[in-house]
Amino acid sequence: MTSAKVEFPELAPKNGILPVPEMNEGISAALTCHPCKVKDMRAIALPTERVPDWQNKAVEKLRELLTKYRSLQVYLDICAQCGACADKCQFYLGTSDPNNMPVARANLLRKVYRYYFKPFERFTGGEAEAFNDQVLQEWYTYFYQCSECRRCAVFCPYGIDTAEITMAAREIMAAIGVATKYVTEVVAKVYERGNNLGIPGPAWIDNCQFLEEELKAETGRDIRMPVDEEGADVLLVMPSADNFANTDTMMAYGKLFYHLGISWTTSTYANEGGNFGLFLNYRNMKKVNKRILDAARQLKVKRVIWGECGHAWRAAIHTDTLSGPMDFLDPPHPVHICQFTADLIKRGAFKIDKSANDDVLVTYHDPCNAARAGSLLEEPREMIRATCNKFIEMPRDTIREKTFCCGAGGGLLTDEIMPIRMAGGRPRAEACRSTGATYLATPCAICKAQLPEVMKHWKVDTRVGGVHDLLSKAMIL
Repeated sequence: MTSAKVEFPELAPKNGILPVPEMNEGISAALTCHPCKVKDMRAIALPTERVPDWQNKAVEKLRELLTKYRSLQVYLDICAQCGACADKCQFYLGTSDPNNMPVARANLLRKVYRYYFKPFERFTGGEAEAFNDQVLQEWYTYFYQCSECRRCAVFCPYGIDTAEITMAAREIMAAIGVATKYVTEVVAKVYERGNNLGIPGPAWIDNCQFLEEELKAETGRDIRMPVDEEGADVLLVMPSADNFANTDTMMAYGKLFYHLGISWTTSTYANEGGNFGLFLNYRNMKKVNKRILDAARQLKVKRVIWGECGHAWRAAIHTDTLSGPMDFLDPPHPVHICQFTADLIKRGAFKIDKSANDDVLVTYHDPCNAARAGSLLEEPREMIRATCNKFIEMPRDTIREKTFCCGAGGGLLTDEIMPIRMAGGRPRAEACRSTGATYLATPCAICKAQLPEVMKHWKVDTRVGGVHDLLSKAMIL
């Protein structure tokens, strides 16, 4: 896959922090995602091409969103253009394109809002512009150079959630038949095969059996990786990548439940925790989320536990709103696998040999969706401290609520915008480099796919893996 050739500034970091670059307006404008395909749009009930009279349809969709979500109107009205967010986005720091400043990106929608809904500003020369082809192209480019990570919102003195503005823009574009190939293709695969990767059920089962053999060879134990088993205690919904790419994490789940004596299963109907509807529109986010509860009811499980996935958790915490109450399951719910495991570690459920991880110096990357949107801050750290002797944090302005996105969240993990991904990932790479860590732990499949590429690109000698991978090594069965 080729990308447009763009040379972003390579400024020298200081103590793991990138300096703020000078602006290069439009430098990343040529880097756009491939457009959606007819078959995928049809599969997810969206217009297969740009609809007739698209400008008016888009304005009507904006009106609908302003009515439904009063927060959106507040965010569009109250911004003082103070610039507090301007240097907080990893995509501005990496690209130097001012349209990747959160305030400037939001203004792309704000000027359309003012044109149609604020007539005073329209006729007095304010920042207002009709929705035309050029504006639509700007939306498509820059709202898909935003990972909806919400780092800018942490620093906004007015509490403006700029990610909500990006989500509104994407929802409007989807309604008129404009979306990216990657995001729509992934959602379509979920409806067809149950997971983001499009893995057929028989292949899922076959790989679980393969991992059972691997676990037998490693431990000498008959550790099961069950699929579609009715009446299990737990339905685990992990990112499907764990069963094919992050297999150390997948086998760690198996060892965990084996040690605890808890019956569990995965589902071939919903073997995916990730929710790309979150990056497209509300209706698809809701539909993808509902599949998990449907699978839980079909399999008559007692609990659902979400695996190591950031945006899965961001959607999961809204399950009651999206898909109705989970009161047919044992409380508490929803539960993230790191919450589940950290609690059991505190209660002494495991025998742990921390020296098993002495070959690595571990640091921790907070996935933006899990940490900032899902409040998953302490549990992964508690797990690392309980399983490793050597743990170091990255600079404090780059972790916890202030964490940088890996550079590929929000539906950006696609090769045609690789320069954007590498530029957006650099703040994390430099923060990691400053620690000297040799293992970067993170509970997110997108981060596990993106960060190895980022570390390789920026020449940071660090291996990337899951948090449960560390427990798996240290756990004495």
